[in-house]
Amino acid sequence: MPKRYVLTLTGSDRIGIVKHVTETILECGGDVQASRMARLGGEFAMLLLVSIPDSETESLVENVENLSGEGFKVSFTETEWGVAAKRKDWLPYRIKVRGANHEGIIHELSEQLSDQGIHIESVDTNVVPAPMSGAPLFTMDAIVAVPPDLPKHQWQDDLEETADRLNVELEMSLYKD
Repeated sequence: MPKRYVLTLTGSDRIGIVKHVTETILECGGDVQASRMARLGGEFAMLLLVSIPDSETESLVENVENLSGEGFKVSFTETEWGVAAKRKDWLPYRIKVRGANHEGIIHELSEQLSDQGIHIESVDTNVVPAPMSGAPLFTMDAIVAVPPDLPKHQWQDDLEETADRLNVELEMSLYKD
């Protein structure tokens, strides 16, 4: 059975960084199964789930070390198969948030979800200029997994109260791939 690794990598943003890193993985028979990549400030950050034949693990480790030698900051962690199956009965929801940017929005919303036992599957946030005023506008798009026994009205009402207190707009909907 192939092994799976989570590879995180950051480096100075430049053209060709995705090609270079994925080529390095491909050279040892690796397959990128999932990824998130973004330019953050002047850095380019990559988060990849890589599957590789067990016999090629040493080759991948060597290639990752070479990336470190090229100035990339790299982390490499083996992960187990089937973790998602543990939450197969949980309900996926999409949560969108939008409002004037201020400190603590991500923390308070994630605290509310965590306190309810809700798992964050993915979250993307950004601060962009508002269309008319140019003021900093916070946006968040998250996918969460809600335990099947958690009453919908309970966690949604609590999250709406938190959003009201933070003075941000909140949209919640059942998520479908």
